[in-house]
Amino acid sequence: MSKKGRVLVAMSGGVDSSVAALMLHEQGYEVIGITMKTWDYASSGGNKKETGCCSLDSINDARHLAVKLGFPHYILDLRNEFGESIINNFVDEYLAGRTPNPCVLCNTHIKWEALLKRADMMECQFIATGHYAKVRQENNRYVVSRGLDDTKDQSYVLWGLSQDSLKRTLYPLGSYKKPEIRQMALDSGFEELAKKSESYEICFIPDNDYRSFLKRRVDGLEEKVNDGDFVLTDGTVIGKHRGYPFYTIGQRKGLEIALGEPMFVTEVNPKTNVVVLGTKEDLQKQAMTVGRYNLIKYATLPPEITAHTKIRYKDPGAPATLNEENGKIYVNFHRNVNAITPGQSAVFYEGDDLLGGGFIELRTS
Repeated sequence: MSKKGRVLVAMSGGVDSSVAALMLHEQGYEVIGITMKTWDYASSGGNKKETGCCSLDSINDARHLAVKLGFPHYILDLRNEFGESIINNFVDEYLAGRTPNPCVLCNTHIKWEALLKRADMMECQFIATGHYAKVRQENNRYVVSRGLDDTKDQSYVLWGLSQDSLKRTLYPLGSYKKPEIRQMALDSGFEELAKKSESYEICFIPDNDYRSFLKRRVDGLEEKVNDGDFVLTDGTVIGKHRGYPFYTIGQRKGLEIALGEPMFVTEVNPKTNVVVLGTKEDLQKQAMTVGRYNLIKYATLPPEITAHTKIRYKDPGAPATLNEENGKIYVNFHRNVNAITPGQSAVFYEGDDLLGGGFIELRTS
């Protein structure tokens, strides 16, 4: 075994995870590559060619790099676990009137759990991924921080990881920017890999049409939820919609109703099949409650701590005061923020350090 140790690297076939494996191999680790098959899009009834981390092309790309560099590569079929946990949750959340965050759940409950289990079976001391993030040990805690490339930082989706998981995790790309990673692939002779495009869709919805996905997964959904009421914030009924699961907080496009001014979805009520529309100002809120949270930097939050708080992946974030009480985190923003959406992740930062995160449950004025 290498003096650096043996590491199990999650390889999607993309440039990031491939270069992560390449870097660790060159640094002297004994690398074992593993590609996780989480979804077979063709079986879902979609009409777009399978793409992304679960496609046959991506699996072959990962294997090709492993063979060329001379380390073993395995394929791990997680479709059953993925379907039971991630897909079912995705559907249930929309049916509950919330907007789910499947990538966070997948990282926490599927990928890391599967990686650590296989790492133990293969006597690997470490696991590694191609996420743009950093991890260090400080004050007896393993602390995640933002990656150097703020345009690619992926710490947002890592808030659910346990200390036991982080203790064994390596993030080789954390101190690099994306152009540097592509150049590394090119310099190592992987020209096609260096030019490979990125996929930003949810892996099991490569056509970005979650509404059609829900219809395929839930028999008779359209008939059950069609012809619900659009109402204004004052309760005035102004028209009919296609069903509450097909709308999300902050949505403006696709409402198919004209009111003379831009209107946005401000509330989704699954019990009454009512979708509330309001102005941009009606979307502004200053407080929320966060549940099912996980803390990274501290075992418990310091009282009245101020944190830079993001309420979605692309959100620039805003300062807020946090209070941890009775299994919830109560968040008070220092100014109004736009479109707080139940079901999405709220993620808290102290500087570049990830304090932790949780799922948004309630939003208040």
